[in-house]
Amino acid sequence: MSHGQGDTSVLLDGSIGSELAYSWPSKVNLDSVYIYSRVDSIMNEGIKQTAFPGAQLLVAKEGKIIFHEAYGFHTYDSLQPVALNDIYDLASVTKIAGPLPALMKLVDEKKLDLDAPFSNYWRSWKGKKDKKDLTLREILAHQAGLEPYIVFLNTVMKKDRLKKRFIQPVKSNRFQKQAYDGIFVKNKFQNKMHRMIRRSEVNEDKKYRYSGLTFLIFPQLIEQLTGMTYERYLRETIYDPLGCYTLGFNPDRWQVTNNIVPTEIDTLYRKTLTHGWVHDENASLLGGVSGNAGLFATALDLAKLMQLYQNYGSFNGQRILSESTMKEFTAIQFANNENRRGLGFDKPLLDNSELSLSDAYPAPNAAANSFGHSGFTGTFVWADPKNQLVFIFLSNRVYPSRSHRKLYSLNIRTALHQVFYEAAND
Repeated sequence: MSHGQGDTSVLLDGSIGSELAYSWPSKVNLDSVYIYSRVDSIMNEGIKQTAFPGAQLLVAKEGKIIFHEAYGFHTYDSLQPVALNDIYDLASVTKIAGPLPALMKLVDEKKLDLDAPFSNYWRSWKGKKDKKDLTLREILAHQAGLEPYIVFLNTVMKKDRLKKRFIQPVKSNRFQKQAYDGIFVKNKFQNKMHRMIRRSEVNEDKKYRYSGLTFLIFPQLIEQLTGMTYERYLRETIYDPLGCYTLGFNPDRWQVTNNIVPTEIDTLYRKTLTHGWVHDENASLLGGVSGNAGLFATALDLAKLMQLYQNYGSFNGQRILSESTMKEFTAIQFANNENRRGLGFDKPLLDNSELSLSDAYPAPNAAANSFGHSGFTGTFVWADPKNQLVFIFLSNRVYPSRSHRKLYSLNIRTALHQVFYEAAND
């Protein structure tokens, strides 16, 4: 099996223990020929139909990486082939890879109670009648009725121009958060975002409504409860113990030699190709460090995190999160409200196993206890504890623009996911 050129991370893997060593599909009773022919066909069709210029897929079964291949190029000019140690903008996969492990750790340490009012911890909500009684459980399961999204870019722009009151071209004491080359955001803009979230409407109908707003708040909550910066807390308690050295925010500021895959040619705000900077505008206005988006990583480092989750909190013999908290977070919370979600984690559609491949999410054969998340840039991660299957798909489908939606209409990620269930040698 080819593991790409210059993929030093593969060599690192052997030194961190037996889990996630590279192996072969046949070692876990899967049909190699079937897997390669089907995956090649789906991926090549995706590239041909311009669903993405390139992508990569990593699949681990029973704690062994049995498939890791790269397809296509960084962009449609076919100059830079996708390599296995490339770093991708994870978009909303950040939600389960950034704030969520920290929140689980704080639940473990009894610093957070899922069923207490969130306003006990986030005090500014105490005086808001529609928010003061919302629990963290309702919020994380998208059952709280919060607004789905606020486009904060509308606040800093007027008729295609950035307002000088919020954005300056050079760094200064009051403008320290960098959103791009020559774009520095006012430090206090974060407080304005928090105020706008506090004033946003809450739907009184208690039903499933996906909202990313509190994920913009969680980093500050985590800092408040731990006394450490959000980035440092994640690095020391989650990423370094797992050996996830490429998982982090603002990758241009690390000393990494891995190539970073570009995302979108931004015609609205940055007026250039977004490359090495977070694609999501709300996260960029926070200086690239957020809970809703902003993380970058290689497929291998994401696989380590998802393997930790699949093992309900342990990896390579070390316990990082408690099994009971992991099981709580990955369970459906409000099934009687037709809400499939766990706490922060996405789950299969409630009747997924009965659906056709074209209607299912994720693969119809994924177990009911499986979980994961997708990202706007074309990323998707899923863990299936019952079938011991970790699935990592990374692409930059938003290149050159987010109008490229063939990844969804061709159902590429679900089709690829299903291949690894159908490949079992009975």
